[in-house]
Amino acid sequence: MTIRNLDALFKPRSIALVGGSRRDGSLGAVLARNLFHGGFEGPILPLHRKHESLEGVLAYPSVEALPLAPDLAIIATPPDSVPQLIADFAARGTRAAVVITAGVGDGDGGGLRQRMLDAARPHLLRIVGPNCLGMMVPALGINASFSHIAPLPGDLAFVTQSGAMVTAMLDWATPRGIGFSKVVSLGDKADVDFGDLLDYLAMDPETKSILLYVESISHARKFMSAARIAARNKPVIVIKGGRFAEGAKAAASHTGALAGADAVYDAVFARAGMLRVYSLEELFDAAETLANYAAASSTRRGDSRLAILTNGGGLGVLATDALIEGGGKLAELAPETVAALDKHLPATWSRANPVDIIGDAPGSRYKAAMAALLRDPNSDAVLAMHCPVAVADPNEAAQAVIEARAESEQSHHRPVLAAWVGEQAVGEARRSFAEHRLPHYPTPEQAVRAFMHLERYRHAQSLLMRVPPSVPESAAPDTALVRKLAATAIGEGREWLNEAEAKQALAAYGIPVLPAEVVATPGEAGAAAARIGGPVALKILSRDITHKSDLGGVALDLEGAEAVERAAEAMLKRIAKAAPKARLQGFTVQAMCRRPQAEELILGVVDDAQFGPVMLFGQGGTAVEVIKDKALALPPLDPVLAEAMMQQTRVYKLLQGYRDRPPAAIAEVAACLVRLSQLIIDVAEITEVDINPLLADSEGVIALDARIRLAGASLGEEAGRLCGADRLAIRPYPKALEQTFALPDGQKIFLRPLRPEDAEALREGFRHMDPEDVRMRFFAQMREMPPDLAARLTQLDYDREMALAAFPAPGEDHSAKGGDRGGLGVVRLVADPDNQRAEFAIAIRSDAKGRGLGRALMERIMDFAVRRGLSEVWGDVLADNARMLALCDELGFQRGAPEDGIIRVRRPLRE
Repeated sequence: MTIRNLDALFKPRSIALVGGSRRDGSLGAVLARNLFHGGFEGPILPLHRKHESLEGVLAYPSVEALPLAPDLAIIATPPDSVPQLIADFAARGTRAAVVITAGVGDGDGGGLRQRMLDAARPHLLRIVGPNCLGMMVPALGINASFSHIAPLPGDLAFVTQSGAMVTAMLDWATPRGIGFSKVVSLGDKADVDFGDLLDYLAMDPETKSILLYVESISHARKFMSAARIAARNKPVIVIKGGRFAEGAKAAASHTGALAGADAVYDAVFARAGMLRVYSLEELFDAAETLANYAAASSTRRGDSRLAILTNGGGLGVLATDALIEGGGKLAELAPETVAALDKHLPATWSRANPVDIIGDAPGSRYKAAMAALLRDPNSDAVLAMHCPVAVADPNEAAQAVIEARAESEQSHHRPVLAAWVGEQAVGEARRSFAEHRLPHYPTPEQAVRAFMHLERYRHAQSLLMRVPPSVPESAAPDTALVRKLAATAIGEGREWLNEAEAKQALAAYGIPVLPAEVVATPGEAGAAAARIGGPVALKILSRDITHKSDLGGVALDLEGAEAVERAAEAMLKRIAKAAPKARLQGFTVQAMCRRPQAEELILGVVDDAQFGPVMLFGQGGTAVEVIKDKALALPPLDPVLAEAMMQQTRVYKLLQGYRDRPPAAIAEVAACLVRLSQLIIDVAEITEVDINPLLADSEGVIALDARIRLAGASLGEEAGRLCGADRLAIRPYPKALEQTFALPDGQKIFLRPLRPEDAEALREGFRHMDPEDVRMRFFAQMREMPPDLAARLTQLDYDREMALAAFPAPGEDHSAKGGDRGGLGVVRLVADPDNQRAEFAIAIRSDAKGRGLGRALMERIMDFAVRRGLSEVWGDVLADNARMLALCDELGFQRGAPEDGIIRVRRPLRE
């Protein structure tokens, strides 16, 4: 489930309370007081077997005795009573319940949790909890919690796994005047979880920003779908608790050692377009900043450049230090900005950024300087600072900053942040900032951190709405070969492919490798070296040895058969002493690779228990765990996401070239990441990959060593959960939907799902639609499709959305993409969060109409809807769009009554 019946949770017409008490100081008494005195205007119905009333309100002995079926039930009774109460409320027609009771868990011995869920499921009653603090909707006066403090109304939603975080949050926020639209403590998340609430809050008009406190995530794919949709609509800011888990199991590879659980969550939040923070204070600072500037920040193409205005040089130094440390840049003032500042500032001003306007600066000087900086083309935001002095009024300076921002917003909507340092002298100034919704902070460091929040948010949004470059597809991978290698190893009871097999698998997906010969004895190793010629590398081959060099299992620069044979015999003796129980299969021999200016990289995959496969990139070599220069990302990857992943590492700067080293082939490294991503999508048996090192220089890339770990039916229960692409947290591109068909006039059409790189093709197709067709499709007139709209329409969550695009098929070559420069038409299906009903939309180029393409696209998207198990497809059609309405009639859609010139059509697909 997702948002079904959550309206009963957040907009109930009536509420029942079970577990209220008269005993002072008890949880039940606090719960009853909060609920009855919160200001809720609907009926509150207490249930109690001993008392005739609670808080002066008549109590009822049972659910059956209630005069009406409450929308929402609040339950705080002993654990063994909860399943029956849920059953009774569900039978009465209650649609949501908050179970505050603890002890209703999987390990309770009586199966209480499952009995509770079984009682709710037939009636679709939704449950928050158990073991939670409760929930609150301040605007409706709902305080169904045992919090010691009630939240103020506002536009922030706070969803937390920990009840203690609710009380800490409210205790911190209320004195500062920070209010909330919804506050929910999820507790054990037996039913309603983060994904459900993100889906609901994404479309909640009362919520402007969403704040999360997360300890764990269930239903990874549902969470990712909901999070990405929510993050496209409003800022989502998250704190992750439990960052430093103890007792992690020993890793079997470099990749496994580097991909810690918290690093995986970093990758998850980044891919979802969320902003991650690390403290409550930072959470609210980020919420305030993004609430004011998220829209402007996410659409501009910034470069983390900050202009700083101050009346004290020391504040400017502190702000600069914090900026550089945080990864930002000082804006370099444009000549026209310097000239404008010269006209208004004393001759002693700094003439550089930070702009020091001297301690005695009056409001007029602040305003003139702000106006100049807000026009500067080289800055992405302006930070205004003030330290109290006897000869200047902080309130006058604050008012000047407020006025300057207001006057510039029409032409230069650039973020303005303020840091008025001090306490007593600046209180009124801070109140003015709050009144005018100008984000302000007590220190330069916090203000700079807020600016970097904007930059990180901008970067996350740009990746969320990325448009990858259109690049020719490489040769089709040899998936069958890799599956055969995996099947052979699994059949032999092996958990790892040997080095030669691993390299075969990588080469099958277009990742360049240095071939290795597998031999059984030292003599065979010498013979292999003679065949290869020149210096070679010798490595031990054993399924039990993960890090060969640690045990003396690697020898380099060996010349000639005799040297290789001696080295192999010595290696066997070392291994026998260091790892006497290791099973040895022989050796691998390969030519030495001479790339003196290459950087050593690591590429890898690890199978996370929660989110499935996770990609890794970083600086490689034998010291990889010590250096820990790495970045993680969720597959599937495209070139844009792959390079963004690489940019998070220090080694990326080395790849760009330095001193006498030319830039490395960065695009080829990114391509290897994309191909590795496809490999783990296609071959479900692969659970771990370790390519270390991958050498990268100006000549290209080549993998010197590789390991691939497998799971299969013979290797235990772990393999049982593997199911191809279903194991990914993000559904990959559904290639199986690609097809070619012929229109009635004989033209062949290539049909495939839209991809992010189709944004320009979509815009090109739009240019071939006449104004009337544009109005019929978009219900408005547009001359051009804006780039951000094209990006949004091609950024599909294939788990919840599908768009099939039609292109001219180039002859019989179904894989060629000669028609991709401009599509002929697109049909789209967007499912609701419950994946029950879906809205369709269709657009056909004007010069492609009248040939049966619209019917063909509609038939295929309806076939897809049936296969997905949707219960209904619907759409809105303009009443004067006679051709579309006629087509809907022919396809079995039912028309509704016209409303405001729009007719809703619907086609049930199943009961």
